[in-house]
Order: sequence, then C-alpha cells, then structure tokens
Amino acid sequence: MHACYTDIPALFGERGLIDNTWPYLSASNAIEYPPIIGLGNWLISFLVPAADSYRWFFDLNVLLLIGCFIAIGFLLRKMKPEHAYLFPLAPAVIASLFINWDLWAVITLLLSIYYFDQKRFDASAIALSISISTKFFPIVLLLPIAIIFWRSQQFKALRSYIFTVTIFWLAINLPIIATSFGGWWRFFKLNLERASDFGSIWFALDIYGINLPVLNNLYSLISVAAFIGLGTWLFKLGKTPTLAEIAFFLVLIFTTLAKVYSPQYVLWLTPLAIIAMSKSKQISAFWIWQVTEMIYHLAIWQYLALNQGAEFGLPAGGYALAILIRVAGISWFSYKLASEIHGSHASISR
Repeated sequence: MHACYTDIPALFGERGLIDNTWPYLSASNAIEYPPIIGLGNWLISFLVPAADSYRWFFDLNVLLLIGCFIAIGFLLRKMKPEHAYLFPLAPAVIASLFINWDLWAVITLLLSIYYFDQKRFDASAIALSISISTKFFPIVLLLPIAIIFWRSQQFKALRSYIFTVTIFWLAINLPIIATSFGGWWRFFKLNLERASDFGSIWFALDIYGINLPVLNNLYSLISVAAFIGLGTWLFKLGKTPTLAEIAFFLVLIFTTLAKVYSPQYVLWLTPLAIIAMSKSKQISAFWIWQVTEMIYHLAIWQYLALNQGAEFGLPAGGYALAILIRVAGISWFSYKLASEIHGSHASISR
C-alpha cells in the first residue's frame, strides 16, 4: 500500500536465516541468490540478537547498503565527475535502495569497469567474478569486453581475462557446488523455469491477452538476436568505445527482455547510464526515463496491493500500461545515448 516493500526481512524468516541455517542446505528452500549474497546474509544472521531479530537483520543490511550507496557515489564521481550528482538525486534509485541486495553487486561491477578502462585487467576480472557471484547477470559484460580485446587484437589479454574471471568465480562457487549443489542450483533452476513475471514486457502482453506458450524459447532467441545486433554495431564503429560507454546497453538488453523486471533493477541501470553519458543534452532524456521508472515503481506496489485484497489499488490494465511506459522511457534515453556514441565513434578510424 505504501510502496515500501523489502525482500530482506521476508527472506530472513522464509529461508531459515533466522535460525542461522546454512542458506544452501535445501534444494527447495535455499536462498535464491548466488553465493556472496547467501554467505553474506548467513554471516549477518549470527550478529542478530534474538529479541526483535527481523528488525536487527534489516537494520544491519541497511547499514551495508548505505555504505555501498556512498561508495558508488564516490566511484561515479571518479569515473564521470560531471554527471555523478545524478545518482543520489535519481528518485527511482532512492525508492529502490532497500528492496534487495543489488548494491552489493553494483559496486563491484563499477569497479570492474573502472579497472578495465584503466587497463588494470587482472583487477577488473577479479571484481567482475565477484559481481557475477553476487547477482550473476554482470556476466553479460564479457561480450563487450571480448569485442574490445578483439578489436585491439589483444588475444592473449582476452584469454587471460576470461581465465581469471573463471578461476575466481570457481573459487567462490565450487565449495558450495561440491557440498550443497541442490541449494546452489536453485537460483539457476528458478530463473530457467519461471514464466512471464512482474514488470516484464511478457507479463504486460499476458495481461493484454497475448499469451506466448513457448516463452522460454522466444525469450532466448530474441535475447541472443539483440546481443548479436549490439555486437555487430560495436564491431562496425570506427573507433572502439570504452567499456564504460557501452556497459549500459548490455544490461539494458538483459533487463528489458528478461522474464521479470524487478524495480530495483534501476540500481544497475542508473550508474551505468551515468558513466555512459557524454553531453548535457542527454540529461533531459535521463530525467524522462527516471520519471517513467518512478511511475512503474509506484504502479507495481499498488497492483500487488489490489491483488492482496486492498480496498484501493491499480488494476491489471493500468499496471501493464505502466510497464510499457517504463520501457518507452528507457528506450528513448537509450536511443539518445546510442546516437551520441555512434556519432562520436562512427567516422573515426581505429
């Protein structure tokens, strides 16, 4: 009703963390996130006193998230000083800070991009492996990283980068795979088997009566086609862009075409949008997009409230419209951003 939902205390009880249960013990009730979130919250659970444990668990997590938020702000100031102020002022960012643990992964993702553009490839690969072990979909950045290495003919560096990411990812994940495979696999199983879910364009189509019985196959085909299209565009640019300039588009494809769009995904997209922006004229498109994110943020909670028996709320048709408005907003911003990158890189030789 009040648009203030959070997963943090809910999963504290439902996944057994309240009893300090190993988060990957059960194949049917393991925490539905990669190891760093699971292990981090398991360790936090030991710091929580028995009295008012839900509140303590939430508050300790909030302190960590605030620390990540501040660190991201400083890092953005280093990476894009002229636009860094947009992050703490973005309303959808503030509204989504405590829904989930996404900022844990955002900080390491940004560090990976920062180190990569500084040509500190080993540090970048380690940071990316940590980010993938926290929220997994940063793995999409391996595509532009491979293209950048390939265009500059740094094939040995590309092999070394992928090797480093793989080794550190295995170092984090393999102990849990070996001892609690069912619980570890639950995250991937849920994502592979889920139908169209809240916030996605597929869910909006379902509401409007356009049902897609082969969604998994269609989603995979469209996503692969979109990534191939983006890769082709990057290869055709006259000058190789930086990872900071193009990371946004990879996460945009992933989140826009995914079978679910959680409101906290804006925490991923906003910092990447900021480091990709180059001119002040893109700021108006940025704010238009942020307004559409806030429309969606309010819409999902009112839609869920009505479904849970509230007297007032947003009907399904209004919720589907809010989804499409959000997609239109980010599409407009992406078009403005891509046009600027294309114009500044297309006519310059390598």
